Amino acid sequence: MDYSRVFEAAIDRLHNENRYRVFADLERIVGRFPQALWRHNGQTKEVTVWCSNDYLGMGHHPDVLKAMTDAATRQGTGAGGTRNISGNNHPLVELEHELADLHGKEAGLVFTSGFVSNDASISTIAKLLPDCLILSDELNHASMIAGIRHSGADKQIFRHNDVRHLEELLKAAGKDRAKLIVFESIYSMDGDVAPLKEIVELAEKYNAMTYLDEVHAVGMYGARGGGISEREGLSHRIDIIEGTLAKSFGTLGGYITGSKVVVDAVRSYAPGFIFTSALPPAIANATVAAIRHLKSSDLERDLQQKNVHMTKDLLKRAGLPVMATETHIIPLFVGNSDLCKKASDRLMEVHGIYIQPINFPTVPRGTERLRVTATPAHGEDLIIHLKDALLEVWQTLDIPYATDFTGQPLKQTA
Repeated sequence: MDYSRVFEAAIDRLHNENRYRVFADLERIVGRFPQALWRHNGQTKEVTVWCSNDYLGMGHHPDVLKAMTDAATRQGTGAGGTRNISGNNHPLVELEHELADLHGKEAGLVFTSGFVSNDASISTIAKLLPDCLILSDELNHASMIAGIRHSGADKQIFRHNDVRHLEELLKAAGKDRAKLIVFESIYSMDGDVAPLKEIVELAEKYNAMTYLDEVHAVGMYGARGGGISEREGLSHRIDIIEGTLAKSFGTLGGYITGSKVVVDAVRSYAPGFIFTSALPPAIANATVAAIRHLKSSDLERDLQQKNVHMTKDLLKRAGLPVMATETHIIPLFVGNSDLCKKASDRLMEVHGIYIQPINFPTVPRGTERLRVTATPAHGEDLIIHLKDALLEVWQTLDIPYATDFTGQPLKQTA
């Protein structure tokens, strides 16, 4: 067995399919977000980041930076191990209280990442429920799919945001069987929103638990940043709300919130929580500062929405293929993996704009795209520069414009 050749062949397949991922060497500049330094081929160049999930720029906020450095100076850089061995650091205790309060829940539990929180929580909850049936939206994130698989429970996939299909599956399962509906509020590649109210009503009608991923909504929606569920006044009717600390809150980690008994069960049974190190106190303390700020400040949310609307409007009026979305996610349809990669490379090398290409398996083949995210710091001058750069790239690479799709409006991927 030529072991090396096996791995070389696997990498070769990615190259041949234009799916090999290259990570840019970037150094963000505090105080100048969204600018960053790009190191490439021995040279350093300043670029503008247009695809960051630090949606509100909180990773650069002075209060967040101070909270992190203060905690590191007082308590050190690491957590010392798992919480079962080293105990809870106090900022982590405060963080879980803040998260529970954010979503109006009794308790919160923090994990090392959003992927881990979904994987560990979904798998554990479904294992503890006898003969559980998981009903999952077909476009759920890979971390949710991993949790479903690791649970070993029966699963059924309902068509994306299709409440009629979901009801058919719930009705067939019957009211007496344990059921867990797993879905997201905002789907990050298309930017569409789930019909939360209809799903919650179906869950109540057919006696099912609900597990909502608010990863791409927390911080940005709702009066205090509690996400789409807060905006729609539905938080109290959803059993488990999951989110991330690594996007709009600008740090690292994932979490769930829910009733004390459900959160305690996950804490007590989930290997993904029990056997991994805790978040360091500096990260926890910084996140507390970010959450507290966004609970009381609308400035970042208002500026983001203003810049998102301006970006969408300018790109659409320029004839660029902006996919329909009601959220802060702005997908530009390309439809070809090779062109998508070339467009990303040209934006970076010629125009100093960083937008990572989104190819299969993140999105289905034939729906490749550039995913643009405007933040409070992406003002009018940067938006105009983006529009001009995209038009040059589209023309140079002969990428189809919005009007080239047989006269039909672009639709989101189903």
